Amino acid sequence: MTETIDELVERVAGGGVVVLSGAGLSTESGIPDYRGPSGVARRHTPMTYQTFTRDPLARRRYWARSHLGWRLMARAQPNDGHRAVARLQHGGLVDAVITQNVDGLHTAAGSPEVVELHGRLDEVVCLDCGNRTSREELDRRLREANPGFDARVAAVNPDGDVDLDEAAEAAFRVVDCTFCGTGTLKPDVVFFGETVPAPRVARCFALVERARLLLVLGSSLTVMSGRRFVLRAAKLGIPVVIVNQGPTRGDAYAALTVDAPLGRVLPALADRAVAAEPGTARVVAATG
Repeated sequence: MTETIDELVERVAGGGVVVLSGAGLSTESGIPDYRGPSGVARRHTPMTYQTFTRDPLARRRYWARSHLGWRLMARAQPNDGHRAVARLQHGGLVDAVITQNVDGLHTAAGSPEVVELHGRLDEVVCLDCGNRTSREELDRRLREANPGFDARVAAVNPDGDVDLDEAAEAAFRVVDCTFCGTGTLKPDVVFFGETVPAPRVARCFALVERARLLLVLGSSLTVMSGRRFVLRAAKLGIPVVIVNQGPTRGDAYAALTVDAPLGRVLPALADRAVAAEPGTARVVAATG
């Protein structure tokens, strides 16, 4: 493992790195992933865009669960892995972060350049008029519409909802857009079955194509939404390095894979790759 970490440090210390992060980076902040160690026993099926938009009962079920889950998501704090990525950015080694996560923790950790591929859970959009509001505002309105609505929540799912019994779901009241009066509200995230906005995808491809190295953190790369950037990097001859617990669908394209907890590997990487000198960003050569 020591030799592997040495090679990781040496590759990142060259700079020009673009990070592609997934749910595995946020598990140490209390947010489970779908396919990694914290998600193995879960049977949660994520909401699809088609179901959300076509089925009012499913939409009510989603908002009832998400209303409770949001309270846990809103309290989540960046972990050592997020902070290490921000240090690598401020140290001039990482140019940008592309994240598949919707928790906003990269930004909260101080990362200056983040493309949130699948949107943010703390923002809400009206599907009819396009008006955008904060999740805090919607949370206040839902609390007013559902006085006394509460349930014991053991864990939150990666997309911000929780498991809830049917009786509690049936009693929940959904609210509409205040701007147009009748519009359907949706968290400003890309649901399964929904298309990522083309300009956002183009921006991510441009970042990858300019990179010297693509560093994948905490993603199984099961979904093409993120794996396509690994495929593009490999096609262009840009080295891919993957740090994840467990195998990924990008391992065949990787120049280096590290199977270890990100909260342990990334701080060590940042410590060794960036000198902790105030006001400077000096690259330190990897030592073995």
